[in-house]
Amino acid sequence: MIQGTTSDAGKSMLVTALCRWLSRQGARVAPFKPQNMALNSVVTEDGGEIGRAQAVQALACGIAPHTDMNPVLLKPNTDVGAQIIIHGHSIGNMDACHYHDYKSVALKAVLESYARLARNYDRIIVEGAGSPAEINLRDKDIANMGFAEMVDCPVILIADIDRGGVFAHLVGTLALLNDSEQARIKGFVINRFRGDIALLQSGLDWLEEYTGKPVLGVIPYLHGLHLEAEDALPHLSERLKSSETNHINIIIPVLPRISNHTDFDPLRLHPQVNLQFIRFGETIPPADLIILPGSKSVRADLELMRQNGWENAIKKHLRYGGKIIGICGGFQMLGQWIHDPDGLEGEAGSCTGIGLFDMSTTLAADKQLKNIQGTLALNGATVTGYEIHMGVTAYHSPYASAVCLPHGLDGAMSKDGLILGTYIHGLFESPAACTTLLSWAGLNDVQPFDYQDLHEKAINRLADTIEHHMNTELLYSLLNLEAARS
Repeated sequence: MIQGTTSDAGKSMLVTALCRWLSRQGARVAPFKPQNMALNSVVTEDGGEIGRAQAVQALACGIAPHTDMNPVLLKPNTDVGAQIIIHGHSIGNMDACHYHDYKSVALKAVLESYARLARNYDRIIVEGAGSPAEINLRDKDIANMGFAEMVDCPVILIADIDRGGVFAHLVGTLALLNDSEQARIKGFVINRFRGDIALLQSGLDWLEEYTGKPVLGVIPYLHGLHLEAEDALPHLSERLKSSETNHINIIIPVLPRISNHTDFDPLRLHPQVNLQFIRFGETIPPADLIILPGSKSVRADLELMRQNGWENAIKKHLRYGGKIIGICGGFQMLGQWIHDPDGLEGEAGSCTGIGLFDMSTTLAADKQLKNIQGTLALNGATVTGYEIHMGVTAYHSPYASAVCLPHGLDGAMSKDGLILGTYIHGLFESPAACTTLLSWAGLNDVQPFDYQDLHEKAINRLADTIEHHMNTELLYSLLNLEAARS
């Protein structure tokens, strides 16, 4: 099990790296995260929903994502509450206190999934959540040491040196664990190191002597590495392309409950795209394309957009001939009305939409979870992706569809051709669809860009990093790898 001293210490990265490295050794390996809190999710082959990070880790293992890889998923819809997803399906909303009481039930789902994976795979690489030293969450813990103790799982502790204070993070975390938990930690990994390793060596020697535990590796800062985020938006400044190159400007308004922002990774990394995430308090600048993203709280996020002046900015953008895409919740916002009669995302009621499509959406408890493959109505380019939404949309005027599916149509195109709406996440991951949509948005001579190839190279780069920067002999011993291969 990989646990971290903080959130974003590198747990997801290290699990992904170990999954690909072990797969290269010939081991049948699977990822597992008992409990995940994230708004980036995917639809699995068994028709459920799990965190995006575990789907990436499954890809690193060379296997299809399954709901057993993330049996408990929490999708926050307020500052104190979340939708609770067990074995891939929503059981409703709970506030933090009610969920804490529910953990004994959630634990059963966790152990059931872990047992099924253990029967089918040689090795399981488990990802913790947050930090094991969160004292207020120790009671009924199913995400970190509580789980590790129940299944007798050895733990590697990772810390991010780029944040500063890495030795305090590691020693402090260790000090806040009880004796059996401390014994469970078999070694440390230091992540995102920049500079000459010789200058760090004295600190590594001290850490090993002080704690009696080995440093399994120091992973360098991997510049230019792209790995889909578990939840947080990219924290690095976006790289603006030279004005001398042929490029397009795309804006993503960052909603408080933005979901599946990994939809935009293929655009963010495209060599001809200047993509900017605009946060609350910032003005939407002139652009060629504005994309309204998915949201876990559509009505509340729409109201905050209005308060921030973004609705008027979107309409002004249209008057000047700019293009708009709405995805999932962002698509619902483009209609006339959003109804939530059962209070699924907050207080029951209705609100007006932006009014760019003559349609209304009613939220319903049954969530649509589908993997899809279709074609863009614009030119027949292949689209692959998935649907994760609770709304049912009714059209009050006829529109051309956005995507043609084997068993129906999806989304809408405005009559003037400036607005496209769809329920499909992953819209830009297919190279042909990405090229078509960028061309529609105004980019001339679109260069081919294979996002999936870039993704695969990044995972292989992580596995190479294990070979070059970690003590593989200790890893072999810790994982009992020879026994798995024999």
